[in-house]
Amino acid sequence: MTRSWTPGSSDPALSAIAATPRLVVALDFDGTASPLVPDPMAARALPEVAAQVARLAELPDTVVAYVSGRSMHDLRVITEHTDDSLIALAGSHGAQYWYPGLGDADADGPATGDGDREELWAAARPIIDRYEGAELEPKTFGMGVHTRTATREVEQAVFAEIDELVAARFPHWRRRSGHRVLEFSSRTEGKDAAMAALRAHFAATAILFAGDDVTDEDAMRVLEGDDLGVRVGPGETAAALRVESPQEIALLLAALADERGARRE
Repeated sequence: MTRSWTPGSSDPALSAIAATPRLVVALDFDGTASPLVPDPMAARALPEVAAQVARLAELPDTVVAYVSGRSMHDLRVITEHTDDSLIALAGSHGAQYWYPGLGDADADGPATGDGDREELWAAARPIIDRYEGAELEPKTFGMGVHTRTATREVEQAVFAEIDELVAARFPHWRRRSGHRVLEFSSRTEGKDAAMAALRAHFAATAILFAGDDVTDEDAMRVLEGDDLGVRVGPGETAAALRVESPQEIALLLAALADERGARRE
């Protein structure tokens, strides 16, 4: 059962995870740390979210990670990530990683041949270009089609054509749909894989994961007994808690940082 979290209120699940010996705070980016914006590459974390991420990352035995469907290059741009950052990254739905003090550490898996990927881009572009408000996002292992500024009728039409194209050319590629986006990848990893990788790499005793979209539910469903899932906004979810917006995520992270910090004084 998912319950709404009221900013300023206490919650037993939040208190419990604040007390875990080794915590990973894993956040989706678009729609969670950042509002959804028309230009995907213009997304940036809300200043109040970034401030609480920085607070948490400085606490002992506490790691923060951004977990996104974005390719690693693009994820580093939108998170304003630097080589000396304390923030871990999981890109491409768990097929790419960057760890503090280590750097890039891609997951094992089949590589995408440049020819296959570029063939898909070349075939998709003429379709996407016919539809006002539709945009192609090239990705390391495939592509995304964004329709954030398109009408719903345009979205339905362009997604149908792209589905037909991929079914004919790349029928085994993984399909994902989310808020105004359709994605295809030659890799099968989902954010459930990212939870397993982060848990193992950092020896986490618990993970707090927050996300707003359908693809985030892959992660929510594999959270374990001491973990905590937080859904941002509406929609069916396996998360225990729900907040309304990225602004409320900032407040929840502040509450977590306050309580975890107090326990370590």
